[in-house]
Amino acid sequence: MLIAPMLLLAPPAQAAEPVQLPRAEVSTTLDERVAGLEDFIDGAMAMGIANREVAGAVFVLVKDGEVVIQKGYGFADVEARKPVDPSRTLFRPGSVSKLFTWTAVMQLVEQGKLDLDDPVDRHLDFEIPETFPQKITVRHLLDHSAGFEDGYKDMFVASPDEYQELGPWLASHIPARVREPGVEVSYSNYSTAVAGYIVQRISGEDFSDYIDRHIFQPLGMTRSTFREPLPQSWQNDVAIGYEWKDGRFEAQPAELIYNIAPAGSLYSTGADMARFVEAHLQDGRLGEARILQADTAKRMRTRLAANSPGLPGIGHGFLETRASNPRIIGHGGNTGEFHSNLILIPEADVGFFISLTGGNEASIARSELSAMVVERLVPTVRLPEWTGAPGEPVEGTYRTNRRSYTDHRVNPASLIQVSREGDHGLSVTIQGQTILWEQVGPGTYQQVTEETTPYGPLGLIQFYGEGSDTRFSFEAQPYTLYRLVS
Repeated sequence: MLIAPMLLLAPPAQAAEPVQLPRAEVSTTLDERVAGLEDFIDGAMAMGIANREVAGAVFVLVKDGEVVIQKGYGFADVEARKPVDPSRTLFRPGSVSKLFTWTAVMQLVEQGKLDLDDPVDRHLDFEIPETFPQKITVRHLLDHSAGFEDGYKDMFVASPDEYQELGPWLASHIPARVREPGVEVSYSNYSTAVAGYIVQRISGEDFSDYIDRHIFQPLGMTRSTFREPLPQSWQNDVAIGYEWKDGRFEAQPAELIYNIAPAGSLYSTGADMARFVEAHLQDGRLGEARILQADTAKRMRTRLAANSPGLPGIGHGFLETRASNPRIIGHGGNTGEFHSNLILIPEADVGFFISLTGGNEASIARSELSAMVVERLVPTVRLPEWTGAPGEPVEGTYRTNRRSYTDHRVNPASLIQVSREGDHGLSVTIQGQTILWEQVGPGTYQQVTEETTPYGPLGLIQFYGEGSDTRFSFEAQPYTLYRLVS
Protein backbone atom coordinates (compact mmCIF):
# COMPACT_ATOMS: atom_id res chain seq x y z
CA MET A 1 0.00 0.00 0.00
CA LEU A 2 1.13 3.56 -0.76
CA ILE A 3 -0.52 5.30 2.14
CA ALA A 4 2.56 6.64 3.91
CA PRO A 5 4.10 8.55 0.96
CA MET A 6 0.73 10.12 0.24
CA LEU A 7 0.69 11.86 3.59
CA LEU A 8 3.79 13.82 2.65
CA LEU A 9 2.36 15.45 -0.44
CA ALA A 10 1.59 19.13 -0.70
CA PRO A 11 -2.08 20.07 -1.06
CA PRO A 12 -3.51 20.12 -4.58
CA ALA A 13 -2.46 23.14 -6.61
CA GLN A 14 -4.89 26.02 -6.29
CA ALA A 15 -3.63 28.76 -8.59
CA ALA A 16 -0.80 27.37 -10.73
CA GLU A 17 -0.35 28.85 -14.20
CA PRO A 18 -1.94 26.44 -16.69
CA VAL A 19 -0.27 25.36 -19.90
CA GLN A 20 -1.37 27.88 -22.53
CA LEU A 21 -2.86 26.18 -25.57
CA PRO A 22 -2.39 28.42 -28.62
CA ARG A 23 -5.58 29.22 -30.50
CA ALA A 24 -5.72 28.45 -34.19
CA GLU A 25 -6.12 31.32 -36.63
CA VAL A 26 -9.45 30.72 -38.37
CA SER A 27 -11.25 32.59 -41.12
CA THR A 28 -14.74 31.85 -39.80
CA THR A 29 -16.63 33.33 -36.87
CA LEU A 30 -17.89 31.19 -34.01
CA ASP A 31 -21.46 31.74 -35.23
CA GLU A 32 -20.45 30.39 -38.64
CA ARG A 33 -18.77 27.38 -37.06
CA VAL A 34 -21.86 26.67 -34.98
CA ALA A 35 -24.06 27.01 -38.06
CA GLY A 36 -21.98 24.40 -39.87
CA LEU A 37 -21.80 21.99 -36.95
CA GLU A 38 -25.03 20.08 -37.53
CA ASP A 39 -23.84 18.50 -40.78
CA PHE A 40 -20.61 17.47 -39.04
CA ILE A 41 -22.53 15.88 -36.14
CA ASP A 42 -24.79 14.04 -38.58
CA GLY A 43 -21.77 12.57 -40.33
CA ALA A 44 -19.91 11.73 -37.14
CA MET A 45 -22.94 9.98 -35.67
CA ALA A 46 -23.41 7.99 -38.87
CA MET A 47 -19.78 6.87 -38.59
CA GLY A 48 -20.25 6.00 -34.93
CA ILE A 49 -23.28 3.87 -35.72
CA ALA A 50 -21.44 2.15 -38.57
CA ASN A 51 -18.05 1.68 -36.92
CA ARG A 52 -18.15 2.40 -33.17
CA GLU A 53 -20.90 0.12 -31.83
CA VAL A 54 -23.30 3.05 -31.29
CA ALA A 55 -26.94 1.97 -31.05
CA GLY A 56 -28.62 5.29 -30.24
CA ALA A 57 -27.58 8.80 -29.34
CA VAL A 58 -28.78 12.29 -28.56
CA PHE A 59 -26.97 15.59 -29.13
CA VAL A 60 -28.08 19.08 -28.12
CA LEU A 61 -26.20 22.36 -28.40
CA VAL A 62 -27.04 25.75 -26.90
CA LYS A 63 -25.59 29.07 -28.06
CA ASP A 64 -26.42 32.56 -26.74
CA GLY A 65 -29.45 31.28 -24.84
CA GLU A 66 -30.95 29.40 -27.80
CA VAL A 67 -31.11 25.71 -28.61
CA VAL A 68 -29.30 25.46 -31.95
CA ILE A 69 -29.12 21.68 -32.38
CA GLN A 70 -31.41 19.08 -30.81
CA LYS A 71 -31.33 15.73 -32.55
CA GLY A 72 -31.64 12.03 -31.94
CA TYR A 73 -29.67 9.38 -33.83
CA GLY A 74 -30.04 5.65 -34.23
CA PHE A 75 -32.49 3.69 -32.15
CA ALA A 76 -33.78 3.77 -28.61
CA ASP A 77 -34.90 0.18 -29.26
CA VAL A 78 -32.91 -1.56 -31.99
CA GLU A 79 -35.16 -4.61 -32.29
CA ALA A 80 -38.34 -2.51 -32.59
CA ARG A 81 -36.55 0.04 -34.83
CA LYS A 82 -37.76 2.78 -32.50
CA PRO A 83 -35.82 5.99 -33.25
CA VAL A 84 -34.35 8.24 -30.60
CA ASP A 85 -36.57 11.26 -29.94
CA PRO A 86 -34.52 14.06 -28.31
CA SER A 87 -37.56 15.47 -26.50
CA ARG A 88 -38.97 12.13 -25.32
CA THR A 89 -36.32 9.38 -25.17
CA LEU A 90 -34.80 9.03 -21.70
CA PHE A 91 -31.05 8.50 -21.36
CA ARG A 92 -28.98 7.74 -18.25
CA PRO A 93 -26.36 10.53 -18.02
CA GLY A 94 -24.49 8.68 -15.28
CA SER A 95 -22.08 10.94 -13.41
CA VAL A 96 -23.34 14.02 -15.22
CA SER A 97 -25.99 13.63 -12.50
CA LYS A 98 -23.43 14.99 -10.07
CA LEU A 99 -23.78 18.50 -11.52
CA PHE A 100 -27.36 18.57 -10.22
CA THR A 101 -26.19 17.47 -6.77
CA TRP A 102 -23.50 20.15 -6.70
CA THR A 103 -25.99 22.76 -7.93
CA ALA A 104 -28.22 21.80 -4.99
CA VAL A 105 -25.26 22.09 -2.59
CA MET A 106 -24.46 25.56 -3.87
CA GLN A 107 -28.11 26.60 -3.53
CA LEU A 108 -27.85 25.83 0.19
CA VAL A 109 -24.50 27.62 0.39
CA GLU A 110 -25.90 30.83 -1.08
CA GLN A 111 -28.85 30.62 1.31
CA GLY A 112 -26.46 30.48 4.27
CA LYS A 113 -27.67 27.03 5.31
CA LEU A 114 -24.37 25.33 4.49
CA ASP A 115 -20.73 26.41 4.43
CA LEU A 116 -18.13 24.67 2.31
CA ASP A 117 -15.79 24.62 5.29
CA ASP A 118 -18.33 22.85 7.52
CA PRO A 119 -17.07 19.50 8.79
CA VAL A 120 -19.12 16.83 7.08
CA ASP A 121 -19.92 15.09 10.35
CA ARG A 122 -21.85 18.19 11.48
CA HIS A 123 -24.57 17.30 8.97
CA LEU A 124 -24.66 13.50 9.16
CA ASP A 125 -26.46 11.04 11.42
CA PHE A 126 -23.67 8.46 11.18
CA GLU A 127 -19.94 8.64 11.84
CA ILE A 128 -17.16 8.47 9.28
CA PRO A 129 -14.08 7.04 11.07
CA GLU A 130 -11.55 9.69 12.08
CA THR A 131 -8.55 8.01 10.47
CA PHE A 132 -6.67 11.31 10.22
CA PRO A 133 -6.59 14.38 12.48
CA GLN A 134 -8.08 16.73 9.87
CA LYS A 135 -11.81 16.52 9.44
CA ILE A 136 -13.43 16.05 6.03
CA THR A 137 -15.26 19.21 4.99
CA VAL A 138 -17.95 19.84 2.41
CA ARG A 139 -15.27 21.45 0.25
CA HIS A 140 -13.34 18.16 0.24
CA LEU A 141 -16.44 16.39 -1.04
CA LEU A 142 -16.86 19.02 -3.73
CA ASP A 143 -13.33 18.78 -5.14
CA HIS A 144 -12.95 14.99 -4.65
CA SER A 145 -10.12 15.36 -2.15
CA ALA A 146 -11.77 13.75 0.90
CA GLY A 147 -9.23 10.91 0.77
CA PHE A 148 -11.55 7.93 0.22
CA GLU A 149 -10.60 4.86 -1.74
CA ASP A 150 -12.87 4.13 -4.70
CA GLY A 151 -15.09 1.11 -5.23
CA TYR A 152 -18.40 0.02 -6.73
CA LYS A 153 -19.85 -2.40 -4.19
CA ASP A 154 -23.68 -2.33 -4.27
CA MET A 155 -23.78 0.83 -6.40
CA PHE A 156 -25.55 -1.09 -9.15
CA VAL A 157 -28.10 -3.66 -8.04
CA ALA A 158 -30.00 -6.37 -9.88
CA SER A 159 -33.45 -5.80 -8.41
CA PRO A 160 -35.46 -3.09 -6.61
CA ASP A 161 -35.56 -5.57 -3.72
CA GLU A 162 -31.94 -4.53 -3.07
CA TYR A 163 -32.75 -0.83 -2.79
CA GLN A 164 -31.78 0.94 0.43
CA GLU A 165 -32.51 4.45 1.61
CA LEU A 166 -29.62 6.85 1.04
CA GLY A 167 -28.61 7.42 4.67
CA PRO A 168 -28.49 3.76 5.76
CA TRP A 169 -26.70 2.80 2.54
CA LEU A 170 -24.01 5.44 3.07
CA ALA A 171 -23.58 4.44 6.71
CA SER A 172 -23.02 0.79 5.77
CA HIS A 173 -20.71 1.44 2.78
CA ILE A 174 -18.10 3.87 4.14
CA PRO A 175 -14.94 3.47 2.01
CA ALA A 176 -11.53 3.26 3.63
CA ARG A 177 -9.84 6.61 4.16
CA VAL A 178 -6.43 6.30 2.54
CA ARG A 179 -5.05 9.84 2.68
CA GLU A 180 -5.44 13.10 4.59
CA PRO A 181 -8.28 15.30 3.28
CA GLY A 182 -7.22 18.00 0.84
CA VAL A 183 -4.01 16.26 -0.22
CA GLU A 184 -4.89 15.16 -3.75
CA VAL A 185 -7.85 14.78 -6.06
CA SER A 186 -9.22 11.26 -6.54
CA TYR A 187 -12.71 10.91 -7.97
CA SER A 188 -15.26 9.67 -5.45
CA ASN A 189 -18.83 8.62 -6.11
CA TYR A 190 -19.26 8.18 -2.37
CA SER A 191 -18.33 11.81 -1.69
CA THR A 192 -21.03 13.08 -4.03
CA ALA A 193 -23.62 10.77 -2.52
CA VAL A 194 -22.73 12.10 0.95
CA ALA A 195 -23.19 15.63 -0.38
CA GLY A 196 -26.63 14.66 -1.69
CA TYR A 197 -27.52 13.26 1.72
CA ILE A 198 -26.45 16.53 3.33
CA VAL A 199 -28.82 18.34 0.94
CA GLN A 200 -31.57 15.98 2.08
CA ARG A 201 -30.89 16.48 5.78
CA ILE A 202 -30.55 20.27 5.67
CA SER A 203 -33.58 20.82 3.44
CA GLY A 204 -35.80 18.26 5.16
CA GLU A 205 -36.79 16.99 1.71
CA ASP A 206 -36.06 13.63 0.12
CA PHE A 207 -33.14 14.14 -2.27
CA SER A 208 -35.21 13.37 -5.38
CA ASP A 209 -38.00 15.67 -4.17
CA TYR A 210 -35.48 18.44 -3.58
CA ILE A 211 -34.07 18.20 -7.11
CA ASP A 212 -37.61 18.11 -8.53
CA ARG A 213 -38.73 21.22 -6.70
CA HIS A 214 -35.62 23.36 -6.83
CA ILE A 215 -34.04 22.48 -10.18
CA PHE A 216 -36.28 20.46 -12.49
CA GLN A 217 -39.51 22.38 -11.93
CA PRO A 218 -38.03 25.91 -12.19
CA LEU A 219 -36.20 24.94 -15.39
CA GLY A 220 -39.20 23.19 -16.94
CA MET A 221 -37.33 19.86 -17.03
CA THR A 222 -40.53 17.84 -17.10
CA ARG A 223 -38.89 14.67 -18.43
CA SER A 224 -36.16 14.25 -15.81
CA THR A 225 -35.97 12.35 -12.53
CA PHE A 226 -33.56 10.73 -10.07
CA ARG A 227 -36.22 8.26 -8.98
CA GLU A 228 -36.20 4.51 -9.45
CA PRO A 229 -38.20 2.68 -10.50
CA LEU A 230 -39.52 5.06 -13.12
CA PRO A 231 -43.20 5.98 -13.32
CA GLN A 232 -44.98 3.35 -15.41
CA SER A 233 -45.89 5.93 -18.06
CA TRP A 234 -42.18 6.67 -18.67
CA GLN A 235 -40.79 3.16 -18.80
CA ASN A 236 -41.33 2.61 -22.51
CA ASP A 237 -39.42 5.80 -23.28
CA VAL A 238 -36.07 4.72 -21.82
CA ALA A 239 -33.36 4.03 -24.37
CA ILE A 240 -32.33 0.41 -24.07
CA GLY A 241 -28.75 -0.22 -23.03
CA TYR A 242 -26.75 -2.63 -25.15
CA GLU A 243 -23.62 -4.70 -25.37
CA TRP A 244 -22.06 -5.59 -28.71
CA LYS A 245 -21.67 -9.36 -29.00
CA ASP A 246 -20.95 -11.49 -32.03
CA GLY A 247 -21.64 -8.63 -34.42
CA ARG A 248 -25.01 -7.61 -32.99
CA PHE A 249 -26.53 -5.54 -30.22
CA GLU A 250 -27.65 -7.51 -27.18
CA ALA A 251 -30.16 -5.70 -24.97
CA GLN A 252 -29.19 -5.41 -21.30
CA PRO A 253 -31.42 -5.19 -18.22
CA ALA A 254 -32.21 -1.72 -16.94
CA GLU A 255 -29.46 -0.37 -14.69
CA LEU A 256 -30.58 0.30 -11.12
CA ILE A 257 -28.55 3.01 -9.36
CA TYR A 258 -30.97 4.19 -6.68
CA ASN A 259 -28.73 3.29 -3.73
CA ILE A 260 -26.24 6.01 -4.64
CA ALA A 261 -28.70 8.27 -6.48
CA PRO A 262 -26.98 11.68 -6.06
CA ALA A 263 -23.88 10.29 -7.79
CA GLY A 264 -25.55 8.95 -10.91
CA SER A 265 -29.20 7.84 -11.08
CA LEU A 266 -30.56 10.62 -13.32
CA TYR A 267 -32.87 9.92 -16.24
CA SER A 268 -33.28 12.79 -18.70
CA THR A 269 -33.93 13.73 -22.31
CA GLY A 270 -31.70 15.75 -24.58
CA ALA A 271 -34.24 18.57 -24.58
CA ASP A 272 -34.27 18.75 -20.78
CA MET A 273 -30.48 18.66 -20.57
CA ALA A 274 -30.34 21.58 -23.00
CA ARG A 275 -32.31 23.62 -20.46
CA PHE A 276 -29.81 22.78 -17.72
CA VAL A 277 -26.91 23.69 -20.01
CA GLU A 278 -28.57 26.98 -20.85
CA ALA A 279 -29.24 27.82 -17.20
CA HIS A 280 -25.57 27.40 -16.28
CA LEU A 281 -24.38 29.35 -19.31
CA GLN A 282 -26.78 32.14 -18.30
CA ASP A 283 -25.36 32.27 -14.76
CA GLY A 284 -28.17 30.34 -13.10
CA ARG A 285 -31.10 31.77 -15.06
CA LEU A 286 -33.46 30.36 -17.67
CA GLY A 287 -36.02 32.87 -18.85
CA GLU A 288 -37.74 34.19 -15.75
CA ALA A 289 -36.60 31.25 -13.63
CA ARG A 290 -33.44 31.31 -11.55
CA ILE A 291 -31.87 28.30 -9.83
CA LEU A 292 -28.71 30.11 -8.65
CA GLN A 293 -27.68 33.68 -8.10
CA ALA A 294 -25.25 34.86 -10.76
CA ASP A 295 -22.30 35.06 -8.35
CA THR A 296 -22.95 31.50 -7.15
CA ALA A 297 -23.21 30.15 -10.69
CA LYS A 298 -19.91 31.81 -11.58
CA ARG A 299 -18.37 30.43 -8.41
CA MET A 300 -19.33 26.91 -9.46
CA ARG A 301 -17.13 27.35 -12.51
CA THR A 302 -14.03 28.50 -10.60
CA ARG A 303 -11.21 26.15 -9.74
CA LEU A 304 -10.91 24.60 -6.29
CA ALA A 305 -7.99 22.22 -6.73
CA ALA A 306 -5.80 20.39 -9.20
CA ASN A 307 -3.34 17.54 -9.02
CA SER A 308 -1.08 18.71 -11.82
CA PRO A 309 0.38 22.23 -11.57
CA GLY A 310 -0.32 23.08 -15.21
CA LEU A 311 -3.27 20.98 -16.34
CA PRO A 312 -7.04 21.13 -15.74
CA GLY A 313 -8.42 20.72 -12.25
CA ILE A 314 -11.68 20.62 -10.31
CA GLY A 315 -14.17 23.46 -10.01
CA HIS A 316 -17.08 23.68 -7.58
CA GLY A 317 -18.60 20.54 -9.09
CA PHE A 318 -17.54 21.07 -12.69
CA LEU A 319 -14.41 19.40 -14.06
CA GLU A 320 -12.09 21.47 -16.20
CA THR A 321 -11.59 19.95 -19.64
CA ARG A 322 -9.34 22.72 -20.93
CA ALA A 323 -7.49 24.99 -18.54
CA SER A 324 -7.06 27.99 -20.83
CA ASN A 325 -7.65 29.74 -24.12
CA PRO A 326 -10.58 29.37 -23.66
CA ARG A 327 -11.24 27.58 -20.39
CA ILE A 328 -13.73 24.73 -20.81
CA ILE A 329 -15.63 22.90 -18.07
CA GLY A 330 -18.07 20.02 -17.91
CA HIS A 331 -18.63 16.53 -16.61
CA GLY A 332 -18.64 13.08 -18.17
CA GLY A 333 -20.73 10.11 -17.22
CA ASN A 334 -20.43 6.37 -17.81
CA THR A 335 -22.78 3.67 -16.64
CA GLY A 336 -22.41 0.16 -17.98
CA GLU A 337 -24.50 0.95 -21.03
CA PHE A 338 -24.70 4.76 -21.37
CA HIS A 339 -21.88 7.18 -22.18
CA SER A 340 -22.47 10.91 -21.76
CA ASN A 341 -20.79 14.29 -21.65
CA LEU A 342 -21.88 17.81 -20.75
CA ILE A 343 -19.54 20.59 -21.91
CA LEU A 344 -19.67 24.36 -21.29
CA ILE A 345 -17.50 27.02 -22.96
CA PRO A 346 -18.62 30.04 -20.91
CA GLU A 347 -16.37 32.52 -22.72
CA ALA A 348 -18.15 31.65 -25.97
CA ASP A 349 -21.61 31.23 -24.38
CA VAL A 350 -21.94 27.79 -25.94
CA GLY A 351 -22.44 24.34 -24.48
CA PHE A 352 -23.61 20.89 -25.46
CA PHE A 353 -24.78 17.54 -24.11
CA ILE A 354 -24.25 14.15 -25.71
CA SER A 355 -25.31 10.67 -24.64
CA LEU A 356 -24.84 7.36 -26.44
CA THR A 357 -25.81 3.74 -25.93
CA GLY A 358 -24.08 0.75 -27.45
CA GLY A 359 -21.06 -1.48 -27.03
CA ASN A 360 -17.78 -0.72 -25.28
CA GLU A 361 -16.53 1.40 -28.17
CA ALA A 362 -19.49 3.76 -27.74
CA SER A 363 -17.71 5.17 -24.69
CA ILE A 364 -14.66 6.05 -26.80
CA ALA A 365 -16.98 7.43 -29.51
CA ARG A 366 -18.52 9.75 -26.91
CA SER A 367 -15.07 11.07 -25.92
CA GLU A 368 -13.88 11.38 -29.51
CA LEU A 369 -16.96 13.22 -30.67
CA SER A 370 -16.91 15.59 -27.69
CA ALA A 371 -13.27 16.44 -28.39
CA MET A 372 -13.96 16.98 -32.09
CA VAL A 373 -16.90 19.30 -31.39
CA VAL A 374 -14.80 21.37 -28.99
CA GLU A 375 -11.99 21.57 -31.52
CA ARG A 376 -14.36 22.72 -34.26
CA LEU A 377 -15.88 25.38 -32.00
CA VAL A 378 -12.67 26.75 -30.44
CA PRO A 379 -9.77 25.24 -32.40
CA THR A 380 -6.22 25.18 -31.12
CA VAL A 381 -2.89 24.32 -32.74
CA ARG A 382 -0.28 21.91 -31.51
CA LEU A 383 2.28 23.19 -29.07
CA PRO A 384 5.78 23.44 -30.56
CA GLU A 385 8.31 20.77 -29.71
CA TRP A 386 10.41 21.64 -26.67
CA THR A 387 13.98 22.65 -27.51
CA GLY A 388 15.22 23.19 -23.97
CA ALA A 389 16.83 20.69 -21.65
CA PRO A 390 15.86 17.09 -22.47
CA GLY A 391 12.97 15.67 -20.55
CA GLU A 392 13.68 13.22 -17.77
CA PRO A 393 10.41 11.46 -17.00
CA VAL A 394 10.83 8.60 -14.57
CA GLU A 395 10.45 5.37 -16.49
CA GLY A 396 8.43 2.60 -14.95
CA THR A 397 4.96 1.40 -14.04
CA TYR A 398 2.28 3.84 -12.86
CA ARG A 399 -1.04 3.20 -11.17
CA THR A 400 -4.07 5.42 -10.66
CA ASN A 401 -4.91 6.80 -7.22
CA ARG A 402 -8.60 6.22 -8.00
CA ARG A 403 -8.88 2.62 -6.87
CA SER A 404 -9.46 0.27 -3.97
CA TYR A 405 -6.67 0.10 -1.43
CA THR A 406 -8.25 -2.62 0.70
CA ASP A 407 -8.50 -5.02 -2.24
CA HIS A 408 -4.86 -5.85 -2.94
CA ARG A 409 -5.50 -7.58 -6.24
CA VAL A 410 -3.96 -5.72 -9.18
CA ASN A 411 -5.54 -5.81 -12.62
CA PRO A 412 -2.64 -5.64 -15.08
CA ALA A 413 -4.85 -3.65 -17.46
CA SER A 414 -4.95 -0.84 -14.87
CA LEU A 415 -1.19 -0.30 -15.01
CA ILE A 416 0.47 2.18 -17.37
CA GLN A 417 4.04 1.74 -18.59
CA VAL A 418 6.19 4.80 -19.34
CA SER A 419 9.49 4.65 -21.26
CA ARG A 420 11.77 7.35 -22.60
CA GLU A 421 12.14 7.71 -26.38
CA GLY A 422 15.22 9.77 -27.18
CA ASP A 423 15.86 13.16 -25.59
CA HIS A 424 12.39 14.67 -25.97
CA GLY A 425 9.99 11.77 -26.30
CA LEU A 426 8.32 9.00 -24.39
CA SER A 427 6.08 6.04 -25.00
CA VAL A 428 3.03 5.31 -22.88
CA THR A 429 1.53 1.82 -22.95
CA ILE A 430 -2.13 1.57 -21.89
CA GLN A 431 -3.88 -1.81 -21.97
CA GLY A 432 -1.34 -3.15 -24.42
CA GLN A 433 -1.47 -0.18 -26.78
CA THR A 434 1.67 1.99 -27.02
CA ILE A 435 1.30 5.69 -27.87
CA LEU A 436 4.18 8.05 -28.60
CA TRP A 437 4.45 11.51 -27.06
CA GLU A 438 6.81 14.45 -27.61
CA GLN A 439 7.97 17.04 -25.09
CA VAL A 440 6.41 20.50 -25.34
CA GLY A 441 7.51 22.00 -22.01
CA PRO A 442 9.09 21.15 -18.66
CA GLY A 443 7.64 17.76 -17.74
CA THR A 444 4.88 18.21 -20.32
CA TYR A 445 4.20 16.11 -23.44
CA GLN A 446 1.62 15.90 -26.19
CA GLN A 447 0.59 12.89 -28.25
CA VAL A 448 2.48 12.50 -31.52
CA THR A 449 -0.09 10.50 -33.44
CA GLU A 450 -3.84 10.92 -33.69
CA GLU A 451 -4.70 7.32 -32.84
CA THR A 452 -7.30 6.89 -30.12
CA THR A 453 -6.07 5.55 -26.81
CA PRO A 454 -8.05 2.94 -24.85
CA TYR A 455 -9.13 5.84 -22.61
CA GLY A 456 -10.15 8.05 -25.54
CA PRO A 457 -8.47 11.41 -26.28
CA LEU A 458 -6.16 12.33 -23.39
CA GLY A 459 -4.66 15.68 -24.44
CA LEU A 460 -1.44 16.62 -22.70
CA ILE A 461 0.42 14.56 -20.10
CA GLN A 462 2.40 16.26 -17.33
CA PHE A 463 4.87 14.77 -14.82
CA TYR A 464 5.48 16.21 -11.35
CA GLY A 465 6.82 15.10 -8.01
CA GLU A 466 10.19 13.40 -7.84
CA GLY A 467 11.92 10.13 -7.15
CA SER A 468 9.68 7.38 -5.86
CA ASP A 469 6.82 9.88 -5.57
CA THR A 470 6.80 10.79 -9.26
CA ARG A 471 3.28 11.29 -10.58
CA PHE A 472 1.64 12.28 -13.84
CA SER A 473 -1.75 13.51 -14.96
CA PHE A 474 -3.57 13.47 -18.27
CA GLU A 475 -5.21 16.71 -19.38
CA ALA A 476 -8.48 14.84 -19.99
CA GLN A 477 -8.53 13.27 -16.50
CA PRO A 478 -8.39 16.03 -13.86
CA TYR A 479 -10.14 13.72 -11.42
CA THR A 480 -7.21 11.32 -10.90
CA LEU A 481 -3.43 11.02 -11.03
CA TYR A 482 -1.04 8.17 -11.75
CA ARG A 483 1.78 7.40 -9.30
CA LEU A 484 5.01 5.49 -9.90
CA VAL A 485 4.79 2.04 -8.32
CA SER A 486 7.83 0.26 -9.80
